[in-house]
Amino acid sequence: MVSGKNAYRAHKLMFYTCGLLAALPPRSLFRHRRDALMATFDALPITNQEAIISRVTYYNKIDTPTTLSNNAVNNQDFSLSLKKSTYHIDFYNVAKYFPTNAMYHYRFGDKTFVPDVPTFVKSRPIRGENCNSVLLKLDSVRHFYKVKDTYDYGAKKDTLVWRGAAHQPHRQHFLEKCHNLPRCDVGATDDKNVTAAYRKPFMTIEQQLKHKFIFSIEGNDVATNLKWIMASNSLCFMRRPIYETWFMEGTLIPGYHYVEVSDDFSDLEEKIDYYLSHPKEAEAIIKNANRYISDFFHPQQEMLASLQVFERYLIQTQQSV
Repeated sequence: MVSGKNAYRAHKLMFYTCGLLAALPPRSLFRHRRDALMATFDALPITNQEAIISRVTYYNKIDTPTTLSNNAVNNQDFSLSLKKSTYHIDFYNVAKYFPTNAMYHYRFGDKTFVPDVPTFVKSRPIRGENCNSVLLKLDSVRHFYKVKDTYDYGAKKDTLVWRGAAHQPHRQHFLEKCHNLPRCDVGATDDKNVTAAYRKPFMTIEQQLKHKFIFSIEGNDVATNLKWIMASNSLCFMRRPIYETWFMEGTLIPGYHYVEVSDDFSDLEEKIDYYLSHPKEAEAIIKNANRYISDFFHPQQEMLASLQVFERYLIQTQQSV
């Protein structure tokens, strides 16, 4: 069985292969198929329809006509022939369903600010006025990757684990505060001098899943590991998130979907002790997390939500769709 880094490489290779193959047919074919795809929405159960509508209005908060800047991109000019990043593939797989004369703004990468004009992004701040940041499911190959957890919660080690690069001061502070705690196996996997004292060997996701508790901490924007933790049989520990993506991190409820830790990590040991003593509460949170993430792995509904976010953007920026 393929595992660890090899499994992720295979996952990424499949993503690129499928993404590039999907870009071969002419765009006109996809534009003709859009109406048929959108019509499948009406065949869904009412609860599913309501859930999709709720997500669309969360991702795209533009509810009045808005003017784009002179730097807006023409859809005809967005092509995978120029660059084949994971962002480009994800974006193209939605944009190709819309007219070539559609105009929009987009910014790829880790974005922690709100643009001055309505812009498609992967991430945005949760707090404050963020309606110009319109979320799409971008860099999905990295952020929506999960593995099958073969370990029962009760059989896992009574410890909390974290591995990752600690380029940011808040991650370095986390390591400084928690690396010596008796039930914490946390360490940096980068090669920076500032993290040398906290260096530990790389651990695969499968190895981390042997622990009851896994820490999730934001990096440049959101924490990449949050999704696979919430899909596992381990309990997610994290500070209240500051940024959000298509995963709607801003809707996660502390004590229901994850265990909230104070910003200075001072209560981490106390929270570990509590959930070791209350396994049923821990398992209830894990089940809630599993239910939450399951909604993001239905391809048809994900595409419908993406198309509706894009269509809503074009309508509100007064472009014909």
